[in-house]
Amino acid sequence: MNSNPSRRNFLRTTALTATAMTFKPFYILNAKPKTNGEIIGHGTHTYKVQLGWGDLDSSKFPINNCHEMVQDSKGRLIMVGDEVKNNILVYDRSGKLLDSWGHEYPGGHGLTLWNANGEEFLFICDPNLGKVVKTDIQGKVLLTIEHPSKVGAYEEKMAFKPTETAIGPDGTIYVADGYGSQWILRYTTNGEYIDKFGGPGDEDHQFATAHGVAIDYRNKANPTLLVTSRVHNSFKRFSLDGKYLSTIFLPGAYVCRPVMDGDNLYAGVCWSRLRYLNQTPNSGFVTILDKNDKVISNPGGTKPEYRDGQLQMMVQNYPQFMHCHDVCVDNEKNVYICQWNAKKTYPIKLVRV
Repeated sequence: MNSNPSRRNFLRTTALTATAMTFKPFYILNAKPKTNGEIIGHGTHTYKVQLGWGDLDSSKFPINNCHEMVQDSKGRLIMVGDEVKNNILVYDRSGKLLDSWGHEYPGGHGLTLWNANGEEFLFICDPNLGKVVKTDIQGKVLLTIEHPSKVGAYEEKMAFKPTETAIGPDGTIYVADGYGSQWILRYTTNGEYIDKFGGPGDEDHQFATAHGVAIDYRNKANPTLLVTSRVHNSFKRFSLDGKYLSTIFLPGAYVCRPVMDGDNLYAGVCWSRLRYLNQTPNSGFVTILDKNDKVISNPGGTKPEYRDGQLQMMVQNYPQFMHCHDVCVDNEKNVYICQWNAKKTYPIKLVRV
């Protein structure tokens, strides 16, 4: 008998949403892709699809997977990928390439921008190398975080495949070992190990693919940490010192990292639960939550629906996207989509309507 009330609620909600989704996935799987200029999204957050926005000459600037993107203080859009001919591509908002660099990150995956009193730094996660590096905005390496066994945090045999970082208000570095051993590790600004929390499992404080991590400053008096638990279709909220607080359950959505912009939380959905409620290839979309952590729009996905306060199953509506790995929101509230395993396509822009 399962005595965990959160687990019981998870199973009950899943059962209810499964009933609501009867037969619908089979219709969706046969749908045709939407085209350039289509309007997608719901309510106050609708967008015009701009395909080809970030297209480049692939013979000069090839990509494999567009993993993540951030915007710096100059409005430049900086994207990381896993093609070592140019791990970093830097765009302006029109889609023009401004710069490219990076040849040493075969698994270039996580990209975090930290503005430290006006000076900007990048944190790059490479799960293939098992390293996190801090660089200046031009890519000069300033700090490297390696396997946690070197500081006594892991046993040597434990996998370390970091996928994301977040930087706390005091400069604490949070590292999500999302493809490795499922811990969130804390380091000082100088890279000295503090502690870790989480680990693999189905308890509230544990993770199943701790893919992303971000600081939520929406409550300015009490910032918290949001951690992706992708297989759980959830974001889990923690205090900045690693104490579990609550879960945002997003049934059907295999979310990537949480991206904060103003009062809203955005995320790319890499897969949704289409056929028989299983993780289904090429079923991604974008999800947007308001300041109360309520889903208000799903560009590329089904309209969010709540019944008796419970969010119902969300899945891809039409196959505009394949696997949405990350989103970046610019100063005009346009959204840029980075995709994994999407036939080497460059980023797509969603123009806010």
